[in-house]
Amino acid sequence: MLALAAALGLLIGLIVGSVGGGGAILALPVLVYVLGEPIGPASTASLVVVAVAAAVGAGAMATRGQVCWRLALTFSVPAAPGALLGALANAAVSPRVLALSFVPVMLGAAGATWGRAGADGSDRDRGCPDPPSKRIVGAGLSVGLLTGLFGVGGGFVIVPVLTLLMGVGFRRAVATSLVIITLTGLVALVSHVAAGTTISPGVTAALALPTAAGAFLGTLVGGRLPQALLGRLFAVVVASLACLLLLDVLLFGGPPGG
Repeated sequence: MLALAAALGLLIGLIVGSVGGGGAILALPVLVYVLGEPIGPASTASLVVVAVAAAVGAGAMATRGQVCWRLALTFSVPAAPGALLGALANAAVSPRVLALSFVPVMLGAAGATWGRAGADGSDRDRGCPDPPSKRIVGAGLSVGLLTGLFGVGGGFVIVPVLTLLMGVGFRRAVATSLVIITLTGLVALVSHVAAGTTISPGVTAALALPTAAGAFLGTLVGGRLPQALLGRLFAVVVASLACLLLLDVLLFGGPPGG
């Protein structure tokens, strides 16, 4: 099982590092179904796995000057409390309803990103845009609320917001998203720990280490691909996971613990 977890962790890291999202929604099933963790500790462990992978990917891309730091930091400040508020609202809604509601969000993000990736000039690096701070803060708060409410999909929402609403090129959006995921993931992890949730260090490390290695490799792969192709790969990954989530809810009752 550890060998399978390592292989899946490497794959998760490749996806996270190359397209800037997918970690949480992929890591949680691996921790529960493959490594046998209960849903509570698995949710916390997935935050560790994703935060480590995102930090490695963000660090690699930052050394290449691809992170839009003003966007990342201004976005993260309201996103963190927004995610906490969304998590509180999550308890008042049926997990099945939440999962079904998240599917069209993911498909919408996939469709919009696919369309943007095919637009003229999508491969041109436009540098870091300078949108008004109010727009960044509003987007950060909204994304935080959504990700806290649904419990998955941070990068899947952040990357489209950065590309479609902020005008960031796809590669820079991936790098900036990884910084945001790292910062907000750490805040969420602290809240889990403060609530008394514990994790298994050995199981968490068994998935986190290969995922981090995969994230580093993913940044190398992503750096060699055209931005338009990266955008379409992102769209395919998001749409595929939306379909898998829908099938899981309809056929198996939804995510574990839901």
